[in-house]
Amino acid sequence: MSDSQQVPSLYAAREPIFPRRVSGKFRNLKWVILAVTLGIYYLTPWIRWDRGPELPDQAVLLDLAGRRFYFFWIEIWPHEFYFVAGLLIMAGLGLFLFTSALGRVWCGYACPQTVWTDLFILVERWIEGDRNARLRLHRQAKWDLRKARLRVTKWVAWLLIGLATGGAWVFYFADAPTLAVDLVTGQAHPVAYTTMAILTFTTFFFGGFAREQICIYACPWPRIQAAMMDEDTLTVGYRPWRGEPRGKHRKSEEAKTMGDCIDCMACVNVCPMGIDIRDGQQMECITCALCIDACDDIMDKVGKPRGLIDYMALSDEPREREGQPPRPIWQHVFRLRTMVYTVLWGGVGLALVFALFIRSDIDLTVAPVRNPTFVTLSDGAIRNTYDVRLRNKHGEARPFELSLGKADGLDLRLEGQDGTAVTVPADTALLQRVYIVAPKDSAAAEAEATDLRIWAEDVINGERAHRDTTFNGRGN
Repeated sequence: MSDSQQVPSLYAAREPIFPRRVSGKFRNLKWVILAVTLGIYYLTPWIRWDRGPELPDQAVLLDLAGRRFYFFWIEIWPHEFYFVAGLLIMAGLGLFLFTSALGRVWCGYACPQTVWTDLFILVERWIEGDRNARLRLHRQAKWDLRKARLRVTKWVAWLLIGLATGGAWVFYFADAPTLAVDLVTGQAHPVAYTTMAILTFTTFFFGGFAREQICIYACPWPRIQAAMMDEDTLTVGYRPWRGEPRGKHRKSEEAKTMGDCIDCMACVNVCPMGIDIRDGQQMECITCALCIDACDDIMDKVGKPRGLIDYMALSDEPREREGQPPRPIWQHVFRLRTMVYTVLWGGVGLALVFALFIRSDIDLTVAPVRNPTFVTLSDGAIRNTYDVRLRNKHGEARPFELSLGKADGLDLRLEGQDGTAVTVPADTALLQRVYIVAPKDSAAAEAEATDLRIWAEDVINGERAHRDTTFNGRGN
């Protein structure tokens, strides 16, 4: 193949997007959400919560070594993972609910990629200036001292944000004040430094350079959201029946026949995704609504009514084209799809709350030792062995009394303990070996298997828990 017949490259290099600063109610809402979400993320590990002298006092802690998840007064044990699964289900249903009602509001306002990208753009704007200044700096081919100084300053600021992001994350897995000292003195575990390095780099790269590429190519949600939306979903859109034909020259003879859009490109210049909302619904749109603020500001200046770009539903288009007002917002939000999601979301939440309040502060599991299934003692009695795991969820040590329910003639003994009581340390699971003996001529000794119930009672408050198992006899 000759050079003139070579196939052209299908790859197009990314053109960086430099959104212009805009003010308005939606931009202010995004600032509030940014401050709240980042504040929660960075400050939560430092909140203290007194659980007693033997338990950690960090309000939110994922204790991998102790296999616990602490959230203020709630403590989740490994066998209670269904709470975490329930929260994940609620998060998914909540995402479905808000998407079906208001489009990609999660992406536009609260997604971590959006929040950190907004923060990085804010820092970039402080250092390099607004859109036009950043564009000139980007197009400046020659690297002089000023460009190098601005770029290095910006990158250092981004790295510090990334370092704070990685640092805050590892604080959720260990006592924050102690880990902070260990990190500074070089005594922290290598896993902590590795995790911080990975999160620092990913935050720096995703928020500083990849930005909209993560939303378009890496995130699967833009391709899933269509299944959650319908013609009644309220999402950001442009009203072409009002804005077209667009044009800048308003003093010509054709001005009376032109629409309200003056083709100022304000909506395009503020878009963090670099799209033109006037082209219709697009996968890249994250519904951040900054184009609404930009357009409303221009409409105020040219003396036109606001709402050329606004939250709207496709089902209202025929009404608006005929000059009728759109239906009330509540009719779009409260419909069958959203009500089903709300009922499911609320049902899972109520179930979790109910399970949280009815769970016992003590628990036990019983595992029969099957090798051998039973032992014949010197006096002819039959003995079975069990591993009983007792969980004490209280903040102090508690004595537990073990007993048998409706077990005629059976005797319960504890390995290494006098009597049938054992003390379990605070917030700990204790493994206790238990022997159950049936006399030589008893029914349990002669039967092949006998149903058995083992009880554990908290001696202090009388709370009880039980597990059913089987006693194995000779089977003669």
